[in-house]
Amino acid sequence: MIHRTLHRPARRTRARRASRILLALAAMAALVSVDVPDAVAGAPLGVTAQALPDATADRVGALFTGGLDGGHFCTASVVRSDGHDVIATAAHCVGDPDSTFFAPGYRDGRAPYGLWRITGVHVAPGWTNGQDPDADIAFATVVPVDEGQRRSVEDLVGGFPVAAEQPDDATVTVIGYPRTQETPLRCANTTALLSETQRRIGCPDLTGGTSGSPWLVDGALAGVLGGYEGGGTVPEVSYSAVMGDQAVELYREAADAG
Repeated sequence: MIHRTLHRPARRTRARRASRILLALAAMAALVSVDVPDAVAGAPLGVTAQALPDATADRVGALFTGGLDGGHFCTASVVRSDGHDVIATAAHCVGDPDSTFFAPGYRDGRAPYGLWRITGVHVAPGWTNGQDPDADIAFATVVPVDEGQRRSVEDLVGGFPVAAEQPDDATVTVIGYPRTQETPLRCANTTALLSETQRRIGCPDLTGGTSGSPWLVDGALAGVLGGYEGGGTVPEVSYSAVMGDQAVELYREAADAG
């Protein structure tokens, strides 16, 4: 089982015009410090590609055992909170929180925004008592390993808002770290319900290590890769528990604890 531990071609002149528009949007976003929507990333739906560094990808990071030398095994992302110190991931990724560390924006052996130690984990009773796949989401608080770091993780990279109760066919962007790669992958596609409590997406190459990857709808966290079959047993199809009231309550608990 893999524990993956969310056009038709235009004429050349129109493609050039679209490219200029997208570049202009990106430049404007940088100037006013706002995020470019996921759709501007440009890849066709259902295609997985390297996630280039940007404001969205930098909020996503790899989870490590012990430190950067321990190897990364899951993915997590920063979400907004009053304490600016909360991350979201899959519940099955935080079974040993005392030895789990988060590196936002991790690439090629480097942690540009530092390494962050988990200080508290919030999971639903359904996961604690029976590893219910419908409860396979966790929110955790973090502190910097570098005691000289005075800024919080959200101050450094920003955070995703949390948005539950998305449409059944929402278009989702997934960003995550396969265990065998040192840079994140990004894929966007429309989703469908596997059941009332599980959502599915078709995206290739989301292999082991991508569990906990954020499922983003219009730049907001709408789920994490996990749930049914631990997130999926084949790399072409992934799952997320539908994020409802229980997950939002966990998020609030973590935010209040921070």
